[in-house]
Amino acid sequence: MEWTVIGTWKMAAAGVRIAADILQQGGTAADAVTEGISDVEDNPEFHSVGYGGRPDRTCHVVLDGGFMDGDTLHFGAVGSLEGFRSPVRIARSLMDKEANNFLVGPGAEAYARANGFEERDNLTEAAKEIWKAEKDRLKKLSAYDGHDTVCFLARDAHGTICAGTSTSGLFMKEPGRVGDTPVPGSGYYADSRTGAAAATGMGEEIMKGALSYACVMHMKNGMSPMEAAQKAVSDLDRELKERNGHAEAMSLIAVSRQGEWGIGTNVEFTFAVSDSSHPAKVYIARPEADAVRIEELNLE
Repeated sequence: MEWTVIGTWKMAAAGVRIAADILQQGGTAADAVTEGISDVEDNPEFHSVGYGGRPDRTCHVVLDGGFMDGDTLHFGAVGSLEGFRSPVRIARSLMDKEANNFLVGPGAEAYARANGFEERDNLTEAAKEIWKAEKDRLKKLSAYDGHDTVCFLARDAHGTICAGTSTSGLFMKEPGRVGDTPVPGSGYYADSRTGAAAATGMGEEIMKGALSYACVMHMKNGMSPMEAAQKAVSDLDRELKERNGHAEAMSLIAVSRQGEWGIGTNVEFTFAVSDSSHPAKVYIARPEADAVRIEELNLE
C-alpha cells in the first residue's frame, strides 16, 4: 500500500525527508511523525519550535506538543513544558495511558523527568537577543512572527494515520498561555478510517472552530482532503469575519485514509510533502477566494 507524509512550513522539509525514508523502509506512521518533528525541534535556526524557540514575555522558552494515533484515537499532549528537548516524544509517550493523557507545566515536567526524557535549556543566545530587542515594545501578537507550529501527518503502508504537533507558541506570549497545538480536535486530529488534519496559525482562532476535527468530519462526509481543508478554513474565516470583523491567520494540512493530501489556508503558507510516488518537495499555497493556488517552491 502507499504511504504519505506532510509537514507545515518549509522548515519541515528535512524532517519530511527523514519521515519519508522511514515510511519507504516499511516503518510506522508514528515513528515517521515523531522523527520528522524531532528534526525541527532540534534545529536552532527555526525560532518557533523547540531549541531556539522564541521566549514568552518573561524570557522563558515553554513548549507545547501533541500526538494522536488514528487507529485507536488515543492522544497524548503536553503544555507549558520547560527544560526538555522534545515535547512530541513526551506527548507520544502519554498516548496509551488510561488517563492523565494531557499534562501541563510542572506536572508535565515532573512526568518527563521521572520517565527519563532528555532535559535541555531551549533558550539560545540568538533567541535571547531577539527577546531583548522586542521586550520593551508594545506590539500585536502575531501567529506567524518567525513562523509557527510544526505539524506532521503520516499514513504508513499498513493504513495507519498519525498526527503530531510541536511549538514554542506565540513570541512574547503571557506565561501559562497555551494555544491550539496540544489540543486534540483543534491543533490536530487523526482517524485512520477517515483521515487526519493539523493546524498552524493563531491558536485562539483555530480553537473557536475545532478546525482539525472539522476538516476530518468533512472528509468523513465524502470530501477530498483538499476540499475538506479549504472548506474548514473558509467556513471559520467567514464566520469570524461576520462576528468580529476580522479573522487571524489559519492554515491546515490534511491526509485522507487513501493517502491523498490537501491544504487550506487564509494566508500565504508553505509546506513540505512526500509520498510513495514522489520525493519530498516544498510548496507555497496562496488563498484565492474559497480556493488555494499551490506552486512548487524552489529552495536553491
